[in-house]
Amino acid sequence: MGILTQLTSIAGRSLYQSSPVSGAGLDSASVIAIRKATGGQLALPPIVQTRWYREQLERAEQRTASGSIKDAAVLMNAARKDGVLAGVLATRTDGLVRLPKRFRGQQDMVDALEMGHESVRSVFDELCPPSEIALLAGDGITLGVGIAELMPIEGRDYPQLVRLDPAYLQYVWAENRWYYSSRAGRIPIEPGNGKWVLYTPGGRNNPWEHGLWRPLGSAFIRKEHASYMKDNWEAKLANPARVGEAPLGVTEEQSNAFFSMLAGWGINTTFLMRPGYSVKLLESNGRGWESFDSTIERCDKEMVIAIAGQVVTTDGGAGFQNSDIHKSIRADLIKSTADSLAYCINTQVIPSWVATRYGEDALAYCPSVEWDVTPPKDRNSEASSMQMAAQALEQLTQAFAAHGLVPDAQQFADRFGISVDAIRSASSSTGIELAPTDVARVITVNEARRSQGLSDLQASETQMGTSRLSSSRSEELPTSKRVPAVSSLHNLL
Repeated sequence: MGILTQLTSIAGRSLYQSSPVSGAGLDSASVIAIRKATGGQLALPPIVQTRWYREQLERAEQRTASGSIKDAAVLMNAARKDGVLAGVLATRTDGLVRLPKRFRGQQDMVDALEMGHESVRSVFDELCPPSEIALLAGDGITLGVGIAELMPIEGRDYPQLVRLDPAYLQYVWAENRWYYSSRAGRIPIEPGNGKWVLYTPGGRNNPWEHGLWRPLGSAFIRKEHASYMKDNWEAKLANPARVGEAPLGVTEEQSNAFFSMLAGWGINTTFLMRPGYSVKLLESNGRGWESFDSTIERCDKEMVIAIAGQVVTTDGGAGFQNSDIHKSIRADLIKSTADSLAYCINTQVIPSWVATRYGEDALAYCPSVEWDVTPPKDRNSEASSMQMAAQALEQLTQAFAAHGLVPDAQQFADRFGISVDAIRSASSSTGIELAPTDVARVITVNEARRSQGLSDLQASETQMGTSRLSSSRSEELPTSKRVPAVSSLHNLL
């Protein structure tokens, strides 16, 4: 099996998918020539649209059904200028990709991926820059699909992931294949072939149906129109009108002069009025501005709930720190994005790096990456819990000692999640030296009686009878199983 077949099989290419009907691949001479002429740039300039209306959202819904996500992608690109949407989306994407990463697999490959992490950036960060995969994750959340290219870099044996504008993605139903419209024409996409990275967290079939672009687009358009109307209201009605009253019988020339004086009313203007003339302000008593604010607030809430799964603070405070991402975004949404992004990288990016550096046979030992999305522990609470557990164990030991019993410390530690490996090794390797008086204190009465072959002191005669029977049997135990005699303790004293 060839290396390309192995890579595409890892990415999950369908058995029924045939070769593309039209379009040249990235390795074709025509595409390479055009890229050299344009400095390697493959993507077309972004499409910019500054005004959006509800009917354009409906048109985008109709066009996505045919496989074109152009209008939806342009809408989401425009929606990123909204501060609330951009901030909450960045918390879910930029905050996620900067969480701690864990690698699994063959140790030498894992060490190669993490090389350079202690200094500036690791090989993995050069292979998949956090900014690029954060943008890719944002496309997956909003559109349900994202596209990137593994760009060859001069001077090193591995490429760099570069996110591309999803507006030029198109799905052809008749071929069950994605194409990308570029400067070199329409290019077929082969996920996992070491050139393309197709990110589809919305599912393999029509992933755009499971993106957030429809609720986000609707809220963005309504909010934008409400903002325009509020600005218009403030420009016209926020400043009161100036009204002047002239007495009856004035001439036209006097009336025009009085009007000119009112028209020139500026800051710190004073008037000296003759009898019969008056000047006043006419302010609007309407409350139309409340309707605009209500619409804007409702749209903000819709966008936040759609992205974060809950209402969070969006003022740039503690909610936007990486350590507090779990307080801002619902935990299952963080896990969903982390898993889908890791699956995409583990099937379409890392295998091509392994095949290039270690050869085709090394694909069987291909490492994988995952993001640690578990919430950070409260160290103060954890320390307090361990202290209370230690006190409880000490009290239980004292209470059970009176009955000749000892609590299972190992089971106790396991129940409360306390690691005891280090304590065990230390106690087994180095003994604790005790003074004779200390030895006498730690041995209870029943322990001394057992060392002499006597039964334990029990609460009832029945238990004493059974204890005598057990003590007679204990005499048959090997000497190594018995506790040292009390006479030896007297010798120490």
